[in-house]
Amino acid sequence: MACRSCRYTSSLQRVTAQHCEIKKYFSMKTYDLYAIGNALVDSEYEVSDTQLQAMGVDKRHMTLIDATRRLELLGHLDAVTARRTGGGSAGNTVVALAQLGGKAFYSCRVADDELGAFYTQDLIANGVATNLTRTLPAPGQTGSCMVMVTPDAERSMSTFLGATAELDHTALHECDIAKSKIYYMEGYLAASPTGLQAALQGRQMAQEAGVALATTLSDVSMINFCRPGLDAIIGQGLDYLFCNEEEAQVWCGTQDLQVICQQFSQLARTVCLTRGPQGCVVLEGTQQTTVPAASVKALDTNGAGDMFAGAFLYAVTHGHSHAQAAWLANQAAGQVVSQYGNRLTSEILGGIKSRAEKMRLSDGVLCDGN
Repeated sequence: MACRSCRYTSSLQRVTAQHCEIKKYFSMKTYDLYAIGNALVDSEYEVSDTQLQAMGVDKRHMTLIDATRRLELLGHLDAVTARRTGGGSAGNTVVALAQLGGKAFYSCRVADDELGAFYTQDLIANGVATNLTRTLPAPGQTGSCMVMVTPDAERSMSTFLGATAELDHTALHECDIAKSKIYYMEGYLAASPTGLQAALQGRQMAQEAGVALATTLSDVSMINFCRPGLDAIIGQGLDYLFCNEEEAQVWCGTQDLQVICQQFSQLARTVCLTRGPQGCVVLEGTQQTTVPAASVKALDTNGAGDMFAGAFLYAVTHGHSHAQAAWLANQAAGQVVSQYGNRLTSEILGGIKSRAEKMRLSDGVLCDGN
């Protein structure tokens, strides 16, 4: 019978060999992340709860609107100064990853208008490769999202899809999917028949090429009204799944955290459940690791989940453990909520990245595992 130390050495050798194989596999890839999602230009407004109610906007959630409703809301906000940035959930995620030094590709759709040109240039300026530079945009109106932020830091979104409603399989680049480490599907695509079909077609391409799969549940409204689409995206399971606590509670129909963790651990190899000021829980099978949140004063939660996903996926594709990745993601998301706007500067992210790298090298992270 082999002695305990020999068995331990053998196990360690297998783990080390597996880690080396993963590193070798990742080193052969061009992109850390290939994502498909909506192309939206965000206009962010600071409003009161009274204004929000007067406009009939559903607080804390995303609501799809048409062109007529968009003009109506713009009329209400005529005297409010807006901040304009590139947006879209997966768009924010790929930009975050690229700002941290990762390589990303984004498949999306814009129209041949001023907002479309703005969105394309924003991706290019942030170092994100995209199908938009390889095809001519069609006439129409680029999608936009009106983000209304109330004094309690909650964001309420009214989204006009415009051209992104017609996102389809022509936006996919199979060769680039195959050259990526992770294929990421925006959960909001569950609301778009052609967008969902494109995401699923890309999922199949990724699976055939051995590329890891990831998604986010995006919003409670997607769970309530588009769950079959999310079920299709998850399929027989993913490698990475991101959601916040409210989304998880609605998905499982309970507020019992342990029941939620048990159910979600069946959906993906690694699940990141974000809990606002309580940090996040990383689920890996029966293993649960709690990583504390950054200590900040929340001003605006817009883009926090997108930033978390981008920072986490950057870290796991660059040698960090999942606990270390969650620490980096919490810090980056915390910075987002402590300011107005859905993006951070490369300088701020660079500082967070440096701290995370020191932690990785010292193999230290504040967390509770059970």
